[in-house]
Amino acid sequence: MHIMEGYLPPLHCAGWFAISVPFVLAGARKVRKIVAERPGARLTLAAAGAFAFVLSALKMPSVTGSCSHPTGTGFGAIVFGPSVMALLGTIVLVFQALLMAHGGLTTLGANVFSMAIVGPWVSWLMWRLAGRVGASIAVAVFLGAALGDLATYATTSVQLALAYPDPASGFLGAVVKFGSIYAVTQIPLAIAEGLLTVVVMNALSRRAGMADEIRVLSGEVA
Repeated sequence: MHIMEGYLPPLHCAGWFAISVPFVLAGARKVRKIVAERPGARLTLAAAGAFAFVLSALKMPSVTGSCSHPTGTGFGAIVFGPSVMALLGTIVLVFQALLMAHGGLTTLGANVFSMAIVGPWVSWLMWRLAGRVGASIAVAVFLGAALGDLATYATTSVQLALAYPDPASGFLGAVVKFGSIYAVTQIPLAIAEGLLTVVVMNALSRRAGMADEIRVLSGEVA
């Protein structure tokens, strides 16, 4: 879902930056609050950031100007809430743009909005909704991570369609075009990410010192 450097028009780049900045600032405040109240959460925060970095670096070509890959933001959104991932996701995207030529700095605002804002919010909402209707923790985690991944690619499709509407069918036609190309690779990737996130959540929850932190932060216990 990383839109490459220079691919979006300047006004689009500026607009997505303006939209994303307040979410990132809110995420920074939330991270400071978590660390101040629960210093032991630092290790889990690092794990959430590392998980997002590794998974979102596994890119494969999908459509001109972008790529398909897991996002890795669902885990952090479920454990810490979506606002934290706005900051962690931005850090991940900056490092990838600078060190891996994955995404770009001019398109950073757009990439942050799709992968670090929309995706985590969908993951968190699905996690909460699934829990409220009685789904098991594993099912709720799977749905949150998988649908957050899909929401990210859907948002990128909209961003690309806004920048490059179809000459014949306009914006909606472009959304369908970009979305259909992404879907070929993104649906199986989303399923794989959902399953992997369940495995990682279970593994970290069994580690001494991290189990209680994850349960409290994710709302499994009061």
